[in-house]
Amino acid sequence: MAETLGSTGWHVVALGRTMGALEELDDRIKAKGGTATLAAMDITKDDAIRHLCRDIHDRWGHLDLWVHTAIHAPPMSPADHIALKDWDKCTAINIRATGVLIPMIAPLLTAAPSRATALFINDAAARGKFMGAYGASKAAQIALAQAWQLETARIGARVMIEEARPMPTATRARFYPGENRDTLTPCLQEAERLLRALAD
Repeated sequence: MAETLGSTGWHVVALGRTMGALEELDDRIKAKGGTATLAAMDITKDDAIRHLCRDIHDRWGHLDLWVHTAIHAPPMSPADHIALKDWDKCTAINIRATGVLIPMIAPLLTAAPSRATALFINDAAARGKFMGAYGASKAAQIALAQAWQLETARIGARVMIEEARPMPTATRARFYPGENRDTLTPCLQEAERLLRALAD
């Protein structure tokens, strides 16, 4: 999404856990004529997110689009064998961080000169056997987004929840090892489809 947005004229503020991965993204965005601001941070650290939001406000005054794709997908396991560390990480990233981010980012979206958008990505594949921790925390994340969507139907940011098509990501490979990845939708192609949905 960041690469596609950057190539279509958006200035991207990209968050990630490691600067190395962000710099690789920045190289791809620049190669397509785009620009980006890189922010290496852990989204479970409230002060880091608060500082970033303040920096965005001070520099640009608003956000036009927030694409929330941060997720933790733990190893598959039966519901009665979920490791506590995996459950804690799922709740911290998938639920708590989302609940903290919404009130921090909402004012930046509301300040946009035209109605801004928050985009959340749903995952139908999150429901099923051996996906208890991921599925439960992803469902809670989407429940937060759905509540916000209803609350902002007339005022505030436009909240969209889109179902992503299966893509050949590292996360999916953990859930479906040995899958024929040639049948999956390329990530850039799916990003372009999602941006068309935003435009519609």
